[in-house]
Amino acid sequence: MIDALRTFDALRLETLTTRFSGIRVAVMGDFFLDKYFDIDPALAETSVETGRCAHQVVGIRHSPGAAGTVVNNLAALGVKRMVGLGFTGDDGEGWELRKDLAALGCDLTHLHIEPACVTPAYLKPCDRSRPGLAGEHDRYDTKNRNSIPLRTGQKLLASLDHVLPDIDALIIMDQVPEEGRGVMSMSLINALAERAPCYPNTVFWADSRRRIRQYRNVIAKPNQFELIGEKNPIPGARVPDDVLFAETEFFAQTVGAPVFVTAEHRGVRVSGPHPVTVPPVHISGPIDPTGAGDSFTAGAVLALAAGATRPEAALLGNLVASVTIRQLGTTGTAKPADLIHALALWREQHA
Repeated sequence: MIDALRTFDALRLETLTTRFSGIRVAVMGDFFLDKYFDIDPALAETSVETGRCAHQVVGIRHSPGAAGTVVNNLAALGVKRMVGLGFTGDDGEGWELRKDLAALGCDLTHLHIEPACVTPAYLKPCDRSRPGLAGEHDRYDTKNRNSIPLRTGQKLLASLDHVLPDIDALIIMDQVPEEGRGVMSMSLINALAERAPCYPNTVFWADSRRRIRQYRNVIAKPNQFELIGEKNPIPGARVPDDVLFAETEFFAQTVGAPVFVTAEHRGVRVSGPHPVTVPPVHISGPIDPTGAGDSFTAGAVLALAAGATRPEAALLGNLVASVTIRQLGTTGTAKPADLIHALALWREQHA
């Protein structure tokens, strides 16, 4: 077992998780709506007009996605005070998303409504007779195809300055890869780099699909390919350990803050001064990795805000992700009670 985690037991886990309810967290970034259409193949009809198959929807489910997935996980882990910083469109998806976030206890004061934009959504038709990823049809995405109005960025910067004095952690979820089409513009990224050093007791954490190398002075969570700037890795590829370790330390020096690199079955590489790789909980049976990185983020950030060391935070994030990936056909969450069994399994696997 890793020396830095040898004493991480159920008591230490409970000590950290009992502090979660008092942590104040803001989530800034791209809020999506995950919308599932449950289809019953037995009810399929043939269109009289076109002769094509008309799939019959027998149920509709929706939940917050992207930055909203982090909020969902924070709420499940017991956080009571959450603030959303971003925008939605003035549309039906925006109404559903805001309703779902409010039900989780998220403060929507700074989740601005922008009539010129659409609410990003992942539309997921699913065959109800086939659980998990096997039953998912091709996904349909709605995103903003035009530039976000300048006024939206100005509102978000004002919101950021308003909430920073009153939070313990800020999670940045930079989901939209197209420049100028999502929340995290370069002006906001630069503003974060300026403000983070002014709040040394606040955890600043960034996760970005395409721009992670642009962030400074905030904890960065790239995956192994984002770390090296590989945008389109081939299936089954992996960054060799020696490259992963060296690039993690180099990036930590560049960003000026700790780095947590997720590397699938190898676990999470945490930068120095005492670099370590924290292995995951190995799960047998079917899994659904949708949102695993977001659930890791929620667990790791709360752990840091609760006083955990970096290796402890990586482990707690891994425990949360190991619970969520076993929930098929949905973006899963984990409760503190779920983590006790996950920790026991991890200790058994890595004794």
